[in-house]
Amino acid sequence: MCANFKPLTLQQLSCLNFPNIPFEYSEEVYPGYELPLLFQSSRGLEWRKVMFGLVPKWAKDTTIATKTYNARNETLSQKPSFSEALLKYQFGVIPVTEFYESKYIDQKPQRWGVRRKDGQAFFIAALYEISKINDQVIRSCSMITIDAIDHPMMKEFHEPGNIKRSVMIIPHERLNEWLSWNSPDIQSFVEGFPVGDFECSHVPKLKVKKTSPQLNFFDE
Repeated sequence: MCANFKPLTLQQLSCLNFPNIPFEYSEEVYPGYELPLLFQSSRGLEWRKVMFGLVPKWAKDTTIATKTYNARNETLSQKPSFSEALLKYQFGVIPVTEFYESKYIDQKPQRWGVRRKDGQAFFIAALYEISKINDQVIRSCSMITIDAIDHPMMKEFHEPGNIKRSVMIIPHERLNEWLSWNSPDIQSFVEGFPVGDFECSHVPKLKVKKTSPQLNFFDE
C-alpha cells in the first residue's frame, strides 16, 4: 500500500495549466502530513492543503489517518470511513513526482520508487472529506487503490502472496472528467497505468524532516 510519496515540484507545476499553489508542503509525504490536493469547485480547479489519511465526520481525533490513507475502490461504499465522501462525489487528485512501494529481495523489503519516464507529474485518484473536531476544521483525503495482481510492474511489490495493490492513476486527458464525476460508480476509471510510460528503481529511504517545505507558488 502506498504510504509515502513525493508531491509534484514547482518545476512540474509550471508545465501544467493549473492555478498556483499558495501554500508550502513537505517534499515527502507520509500519513498525517499535509499535501496539495487538486479538486473542482464552482470556481474551477482549486488547491487545498489536506491531511494524508481521510478523517471521517464521526472521528474523535485525527489518529485514524494512519489507517485511512489508502481506500480500496471495491469497498468504498461499504466502509464507514469512506462511504459518505463517495456518495457526495468528493473526488480529487494528488499530483505526484513519484510514489514508493516495498519490493521484497531475498525476503527483505526494499523501498522502490515509481515515476513517469518523462519526469512529469501524474495524478493519483483521491477521495476527500471535510470534518470538524473540537471546532477545528479538518480537510483530509485518501488515495484510491485497485487490484494489481496482473499488473506487469505493480505485481512485483508488497509482501509475497496473492494480494497486490496499486494506486489508481487518472490519465491527464481524463482529469476534468474525474474531478467533475457525479456518480459513486467509478468503475470506468479503474485500470492499471500503462507500464510503457513509467519506470521504477530502488530508492533507499533517507531521513526527511517533516518541516522541509516545497515553496510552491509563483510571484505575480
